[in-house]
Amino acid sequence: APWCGHCQQLAPAFAQAATELRNESSPARLGKVDATAQTALANEFGITSYPTLKLFRDGNRTHPLAYTGRMDSQGIVRWMQRRAGPSAALLQDTGTMAAFVGSQDLVVVGFFKDLKGEAAQVFFEVAAEMVDMAFGVAEAAELFQAYGLSADTVCLFKKFDERQTNFPVDPSRGLDTAELTRLLHVHSLRLVMEFTNETSSQIFGAKIPHHMLLFLNKSSPEQLSLQDGFRAAAGGFRGEVLFVVVDVTGHGADVLPFFGMTAADAPTLRLVKMENNHKYHMEQDNFSDSAIRAFIQAVLDGKVKPHLLSAEPPEDWDTRPVKVLVGKTFEQVAFDETKNVFVKFYAPWCPHCQAMAAAWEELAERYKDREDIVIAEMDSTANELENITIHGFPTLHYFPAGPGRKMVEYKSTRDVETFSKFLENGGTLPEEPPVSEVREPAQGSPQPLLGEGMDPA
Repeated sequence: APWCGHCQQLAPAFAQAATELRNESSPARLGKVDATAQTALANEFGITSYPTLKLFRDGNRTHPLAYTGRMDSQGIVRWMQRRAGPSAALLQDTGTMAAFVGSQDLVVVGFFKDLKGEAAQVFFEVAAEMVDMAFGVAEAAELFQAYGLSADTVCLFKKFDERQTNFPVDPSRGLDTAELTRLLHVHSLRLVMEFTNETSSQIFGAKIPHHMLLFLNKSSPEQLSLQDGFRAAAGGFRGEVLFVVVDVTGHGADVLPFFGMTAADAPTLRLVKMENNHKYHMEQDNFSDSAIRAFIQAVLDGKVKPHLLSAEPPEDWDTRPVKVLVGKTFEQVAFDETKNVFVKFYAPWCPHCQAMAAAWEELAERYKDREDIVIAEMDSTANELENITIHGFPTLHYFPAGPGRKMVEYKSTRDVETFSKFLENGGTLPEEPPVSEVREPAQGSPQPLLGEGMDPA
């Protein structure tokens, strides 16, 4: 659409990709359609947002492929190359194979006795999507023999860590696209990553459920030597736990507040469960590989309680109309069976929280003499709760009086009258058309280790 900012941003990259593909004599061609003018075409292909990219192959008008690559010229070129030609190079002899394996830090080769079989077709599909890795295929018996293989196998060759990782194809189940993609993502990462600006997207993109973090000061040789035990522990948890070194004097300094730490706390170890951002640390820091392995296994087995941040309660926390809760006092206030407690979970830096602060104060003033209603707030950047995870700011939860530890999320308009209506109706509102509001994503720029890609609600 001509007025669409995202389309305008993509336009030069799209034009550059078109030129590159033409210059290399690719059969791929790029075109564009103004969907606001060509409404019949837009309707035919179900275009509901801009820009939308679709690939038409072999004259097939009814089943175009949705574009899944990056929105830059290199991403478009690589994605189109994988679909315009074979998505994996055919390797026919040991010389070609050796050259291919040595050509990049990371290459994937599928060894298949039948390149037209189902497993090979799944491999070609994965190769077409994973455009940032080089893919090859081999079916010659001499190549199976040269690499010690007797059955269909996908091999990941690396110039770091373990040099070759084999993923045998299960004869009964074959290959699964999603599982092979996940395995290649996981095993393409270094066994121990360093948290930097360049690696952060890889670290989160792998979607590994736990991150084990070694915080150290890289200018200290003594602390650097602790990496040996850390690396030795990593091999047994591949795919389940990602091991990351965080330099407290470098890029890692920005994430220290998320852990309630300062640079002086290094060296130290933390494990983060990415699903809910729960953090765990040993009673005593012990950097031996056996101690690290035992600690991780205890967390995975559910034998270790998370370490929850809590500020100290202010002396006047319950004297003002808005009660100030912290991690240590939350339980006794929110789940008091004699009170209806309405809590604002906020971040001090969040502009949406700042915008509704006056309304929250006014609401508290209105109900300050009601024994059965408590209006409260908690800074969720300094306080954590074991069974409540806050994904966006502000988040408003209502805890009704009575047994059962009930909790209701408030999702309507943020003004005093609507808040009051909600409270007077016992934590519900009359049915009205939903009002969409913007919330700040919970992680914010100072806290990149909370997990990327968390959309604002």
